[in-house]
Amino acid sequence: MTMLEILARKKMGQELTREEIAYFVKGAAEHTIPDYQLAALLMAIRLNGMTDRETTELTLAMRDSGDIADLSAIPGIKVDKHSTGGVGDTTTLVLAPLVAACGAPVAKMSGRGLGHTGGTLDKLESIPGLTVSLSVPEFIDQVRRIGVAVVGQTGHLAPADKTLYALRDVTSTVDSLPLIVSSILSKKLAAGSDAIVLDVKTGSGAIMHTLEDSIRLAEAMVRVGTLAGKPVVAVITGMDQPLGTHVGNALEVKEAIDVLSGRTEGDLLTVSMTLGGHMLRLAGLVSDAAEGGRRMWDALNSGAGLQKLKEMIAAQGGNPAVCDDVSLLPQANVIRTVTCGRNGYVRSMDTMALGLAAQEMGAGRMELGDQLDYSVGFVLSVRVGDRTESDTPFCTLYARTEEEADRAEKAIREAVRFSDEPCPRAPVFYAIVTSEGTWRLEDKA
Repeated sequence: MTMLEILARKKMGQELTREEIAYFVKGAAEHTIPDYQLAALLMAIRLNGMTDRETTELTLAMRDSGDIADLSAIPGIKVDKHSTGGVGDTTTLVLAPLVAACGAPVAKMSGRGLGHTGGTLDKLESIPGLTVSLSVPEFIDQVRRIGVAVVGQTGHLAPADKTLYALRDVTSTVDSLPLIVSSILSKKLAAGSDAIVLDVKTGSGAIMHTLEDSIRLAEAMVRVGTLAGKPVVAVITGMDQPLGTHVGNALEVKEAIDVLSGRTEGDLLTVSMTLGGHMLRLAGLVSDAAEGGRRMWDALNSGAGLQKLKEMIAAQGGNPAVCDDVSLLPQANVIRTVTCGRNGYVRSMDTMALGLAAQEMGAGRMELGDQLDYSVGFVLSVRVGDRTESDTPFCTLYARTEEEADRAEKAIREAVRFSDEPCPRAPVFYAIVTSEGTWRLEDKA
């Protein structure tokens, strides 16, 4: 076969065979197929789509294009969690230690932030001394000893995805459902876990802005994951405002510690408990997600989750004292608290714009090689639906300079919209998708 023949078939909307898919994925991983031909194929896929069988074959071929982690030396069912990306999304730092404290091993390989979304690795690296660069044997040994590790992906995990993703970014094919599904699941499958819980975001700060598109993505990932032989559950959650109130690397670590210490509640805690409940069910430790959620609350209230976070930080070379004294985390030069400046109600937020404001402050990257300032970001004091007065706290800025604080304040004010009339709260949960079907939820928050 030739790449030209594969291009011609997909251009006409024909279904590709396993061998044809394996051929171009191998070429992408080994850089033996020209970028212009891969780009043309990506556009043909974007325009004509792929069947579930094709998407599954693409996912498996991308998984097999590099290393596959063997976690069989870790006892128990290993369950991974993946978020499709958002702002103030610190769930991993909350639920990973809680799930581990409940007895389910958490062997998690995470990524870095790019654009308006934060990365778990960047947040962890804001803890003094902590490393996310463990060898596979060190990674496995840590999970065996303390039940949890969160590390960076190996350099040769699904290398075909790295090539194809870079091309998608510059060919307007990022929004192709088969390409999104195969990109996410190939890395999750290569990471070696036995089951996967997906947190699929919807709203202004998500990859999918509408609920219907988010449900289609969740259903496609569950179908393909099931065809690939892995139990998958997807929970669709809101991203029409930041999940947590803290945005920025060290600030988000502080919020996770506050949650695990029982000092704060809110949507971050609620989503973490729900995702963790599903993880415990897939791990075979409870009969249903509701029982899993109760186990998570027990681990929170007993302090076992916070203790497990301390153990993980210490095992990865960090200073666990940050869990008792958050002032040991990086501190910003400029701290400014501003008020709302008007009476009314918080109507809506442009979550992507809020993420970009933190990025501009130095909390995020334009390119993967950019250096971060772990100390900067902001704490947003209002939520959608809140009633405000002129002197109601609006946000606290943590910046490098007064000038950067000025720019951030302007961007954040423009991203938060007010109304003179009462506004509804933003939903937290929208739907649950399993291999058995899709259940739409009425948010009870």
